[in-house]
Amino acid sequence: MTEAKLSAKNQIVIPREAREALNVKPGDKLVVVVRGDRVIVLEKPKSHEAAIRGLARRSYPDDYLHKERNSWD
Repeated sequence: MTEAKLSAKNQIVIPREAREALNVKPGDKLVVVVRGDRVIVLEKPKSHEAAIRGLARRSYPDDYLHKERNSWD
């Protein structure tokens, strides 16, 4: 765990370890998410489609969609 100090201009420097973990460099955009009293910093996805691809995978049993579609007939 490392510390970051808030400047008089309300800016922080992302510690090197965090920059390396996110694989970000100067000029990259980040997303800041506030969850209650916690702040999460994420790299902004280059493609939102790529970022959400596969999220619903394995949400249902393998044959669920097949059975559901057959029930429509």
